[in-house]
Amino acid sequence: MNQLIQQLENYTECWKQFNHFVNVARSKKFGPEDEGQFLEVKTVIVQQLELIMASIESGTPPKEEVLNLVGSAPSLRYLGEMNDSGLRNLESHWHKLYIGWHSVLGQLKVQRQHQDTKSFFASLWDSKK
Repeated sequence: MNQLIQQLENYTECWKQFNHFVNVARSKKFGPEDEGQFLEVKTVIVQQLELIMASIESGTPPKEEVLNLVGSAPSLRYLGEMNDSGLRNLESHWHKLYIGWHSVLGQLKVQRQHQDTKSFFASLWDSKK
């Protein structure tokens, strides 16, 4: 459980980086290195999505929505050429998914807390025997 929580915390950090690059594109101040880093962030998001979905069967944002968002941002250059309305829509979609992942993270932390509580009471019960 702890490993899955850590993995999801790292995953949400990648989502923050994705949004950072959307803002970099909006500023139109980016270079080839930024493009490479943006591609790397998108790669991690897609690969980790598969790992997380294999570990958590329900309650996650739909895979199609994640892939649609990542696919709608092929490059910083593309985003930099989008109009403001298009960028706002992209950010809105990003925010919905970002909040969804934090909801899943919160659910996992509650499950861990319940497990820890059960373990504590089980150890008390065993010590009384």
